[in-house]
Amino acid sequence: MVETNGSERKRLEAARRLFEHFAELANAPFYVRLWDGSLIPMGRDAAEDLVVTLSGPGVLGSLLRGPKLENLLREYVHGRIEIQAPSLIEFFERVRKTRPKIKSRDIKKSLLLKSSLQFLFATHEKDRVQLGYNRDETGRTASNRDNREFVQFHYDLSNDFYKLFLDPEMQYSCAYFNDWTHSLERAQLNKLEMICRKLRLKPGEKLLDIGCGWGGLICYAAKHYGVTAHGVTLSQKQFDFAQEKIDRMGLRDRVSIELRDYNELEGTYDKIASIGMYEHVGIAQYPQYFRKIHSLLRDRGILLNHGITRRAKRDLKKFKKIRPENRLILKYIFPGSELDHVGHTVESLEAHGFEVHDVEGWREHYALTCKYWCQRLEAESERAISFVGPEKYRMWIAYLAGVSLGFADGSLRIFQVVASKHRARGPAELPPSRGDLYERPFGPS
Repeated sequence: MVETNGSERKRLEAARRLFEHFAELANAPFYVRLWDGSLIPMGRDAAEDLVVTLSGPGVLGSLLRGPKLENLLREYVHGRIEIQAPSLIEFFERVRKTRPKIKSRDIKKSLLLKSSLQFLFATHEKDRVQLGYNRDETGRTASNRDNREFVQFHYDLSNDFYKLFLDPEMQYSCAYFNDWTHSLERAQLNKLEMICRKLRLKPGEKLLDIGCGWGGLICYAAKHYGVTAHGVTLSQKQFDFAQEKIDRMGLRDRVSIELRDYNELEGTYDKIASIGMYEHVGIAQYPQYFRKIHSLLRDRGILLNHGITRRAKRDLKKFKKIRPENRLILKYIFPGSELDHVGHTVESLEAHGFEVHDVEGWREHYALTCKYWCQRLEAESERAISFVGPEKYRMWIAYLAGVSLGFADGSLRIFQVVASKHRARGPAELPPSRGDLYERPFGPS
């Protein structure tokens, strides 16, 4: 315990009254540690291994003056709120199980006002680093979206950083667990295999991967399916990594990659994959996106469009409104991204000359993928901090934990949609069933 003066004792007493009152209403499973070291259980069954520590009265002052999700995140990211738990994702999961909710009508307004006055002028040091995207993070107000700048803000962070939590193939998209006990490494290989099977790849075909990342799919498809594969990315660091990988695997005669916007591409491809790139397009740009893919794909060629979505709403205005948690992701993680609902994706494909054959949801697969990523990054916290700094490390841990829970509870969705370019009447040149996707086992026997 630390020594306190009179005004500090009043602030500590006010903080205790506030948290004790909220504990009665919420019955949450964790403790709050105040800046003098004292502990307050936030519920009857508060667990000793779940502790939220406040570094000083300025934290409460900031949150009471601006009770917003972004303020809470900033206090955590800059280390003024510390969370002690086996892992951050476990903290969120255990809190979520108790579903603590505080109704406004149950709060004692006089106690809240009287206690809050103690923190009206309580401040803390300014943020040491500025983390957010410093222009319009939505991309909606610009006449021309700067896709390159959006992509580089996120993906050019550091290859070494991403290596800490991704699999050896550097797959930064949803893995496919045909058994929930499988490792991330095996599930990511399963994903690559499933994509190739859904595209019905054949030796000698030309494959285009739009937003190819670190080159995992184009290298896998060329090696295991004998295709000629081409990828495009807007990330310099991904491009450099993929070039080295292509040479290391001896695939230069069958695999190529360009640092280029997909809109600038020409030529014709038998099969096209867009894996985890769809979220970056922007709904207003869908017509341009699908027209371009249509122009690059041969007749009866197959497209696999793999993208994160969210639940549809009856009210379109409500659907288009950006929720606070989504705005945080736009500002601090993925500027320019926008999530549609799968119904509009299917409608857009059909409206632009595609025939949709298969729609498969992978929501629970992505919840587990993100959970693995979060756990692996936490396990490498010291190295992660050495690459990107403590603030960005905590931002990413919070992001991965939150997104994992978003997929787990269904507020986020992800779908793979298989469609073909179909100019004329007649067969689509696809098998009569999905049997060919599963007739061979995945991974090592």
